[in-house]
Amino acid sequence: MIPQEIIRRKRNGDVLSTDEIQSFITALSAGKLSEGQIGAFAMAVWFRGMSRGETVALTLAMARSGDVLTWPGIDRPIVDKHSTGGVGDNVSLMLAPIAAACGLAVPMISGRGLGHTGGTLDKLESIPGYEITPDPALFRNVVSQAGCAIIGQTSSLAPADGKLYAVRDVTATVDSIPLITASILSKKLAAGLQTLVLDVKTGNGAFMADHAQAKLLAQSLVDVANGAGIKTTALITDMNQPLADAAGNAVEIWNCLDFLSGKKAGTRLETVVVAFAAEMLVSSGICPSLQDGEVKAREALASGKAAEIFSRMVHMLGGPADFVDKPARYLVKAPIEMPVLVSESGWLSACDAREIGLAVIDLGGGRRRPEDKIDHRVGFSALLPLGTRVDKGDRLAIVHAASEAAAQKAAASIASSYRIHGKTPSLPPVVSDRI
Repeated sequence: MIPQEIIRRKRNGDVLSTDEIQSFITALSAGKLSEGQIGAFAMAVWFRGMSRGETVALTLAMARSGDVLTWPGIDRPIVDKHSTGGVGDNVSLMLAPIAAACGLAVPMISGRGLGHTGGTLDKLESIPGYEITPDPALFRNVVSQAGCAIIGQTSSLAPADGKLYAVRDVTATVDSIPLITASILSKKLAAGLQTLVLDVKTGNGAFMADHAQAKLLAQSLVDVANGAGIKTTALITDMNQPLADAAGNAVEIWNCLDFLSGKKAGTRLETVVVAFAAEMLVSSGICPSLQDGEVKAREALASGKAAEIFSRMVHMLGGPADFVDKPARYLVKAPIEMPVLVSESGWLSACDAREIGLAVIDLGGGRRRPEDKIDHRVGFSALLPLGTRVDKGDRLAIVHAASEAAAQKAAASIASSYRIHGKTPSLPPVVSDRI
C-alpha cells in the first residue's frame, strides 16, 4: 500500500484497516519511510485519534515488528507491571520480587528516566556489575531460577516503537493517547506476557496531571491490552508528592532495601506496592480476591522471601552476592549530605513533585540529553510526606550532592517546593481508581 495514501486517509479522519496499519508499520520497520512520512502519520493520529480497533492493530503490528518472547518450561503465570512514571516511584524494584515470592514469573522490561521522572534502569545501575541488557538465554534463566528479572528493552523487541517514538519526540506528538497506548503495550506484548497491571499516575508530578485525562489513558490501555490478548487492569495513583521518601538513584536502591526489610510499613509506598501485587495475583488466578492477594503479598515481605529473591536476581545479573546484606560496601555515597530545614511551623499541605524531580536532574541524577552521564550518588532522602506536622527548624529532607554549591541550590529548591499551612490538609487517596 502507498504510505502517503494511508497518511491521507488518516488525515481525513477515515478509519484505517488492519492491513493498512500493518503495511505502514512494516515499511517503517524496514526503513522504507522518510521521517516526514512518519511525522505526518503521527500528526494525523494526534489530530484525528484512533478507534479501539485501530489502536489494537497498531499495537499488535509494532509488537510483531521484532522478536516476541516465549517462556517454555516455566509453569507459573507470566506477569508484569508498567508505570507511566513519577518521582520517587521505585515500586518495580520491590513489586517484582514480591510477586515472584508469591508464585509468579516476572520478566520486567523497564526504561530509563524521562523528563523529570526517574527510571528503574538508572536506579539499578547504581549496583556494581548489574547487567541491564543480558543476552536472551541469561534473561530466561534468571526469570526461571529467581522468578523475576528487571532489565532494559533490547533493540530486537518492538523496534518499530523505537523508530516511531524518535520522530514523535521531535514533532510534538508524544501526548497522543493512541500512540502512548501502542508504545507502552507493544513492548509488553513482545515480552510474551499473560497478564499485566498498569500504574497510571495523576497529579503535578505526573505526565497526565489531569485526573480525567489519566482515566482516559488508563481506559485506553486496558481496552487495547485486553483486545490484544493480555488480561489487564489499571490503577490510578497519586503523584502530587514523591511516592517514596527518596528521589534519585542509589538513594532509591537504599529505599528498596529498607522496604524489603520491613522498614517502610504504613507508608504510601507500601500501599501502592501491595495493591499492585494483589492485582497481579488475582489477574493470574493465584488468589481469589484482592484481600487475599494483599495478605499473600505481605506474608512474602514479612517472611524475608521477597528480599531473598531480590538478592538472587541481583547476583544472577552480575551484582554482588552479598549486596542485600552489605549494601554500604557497594553503594557509593555522595560527598555532601545537607539537611533541608523548614522555615515555619504548621502542616505540610502541598508540594510540587515535578520540581523535586527536576531538582534531582540539576544535581546530576538525571539526563538533559540522551548522552548525559548520571551521577548515581545524588538525590534526596528522608523526604517528609504531606500531612506531616512540622515545627520551624525541623528537617524536611536530606540532600545528597557532589558539591556544597549544588547541595545549597538543591536545598533551596526543595524548600520552595513545599507549602506549609496552619491546619491539617485534605489529601487525595494514593490509589483512587481501578479500571
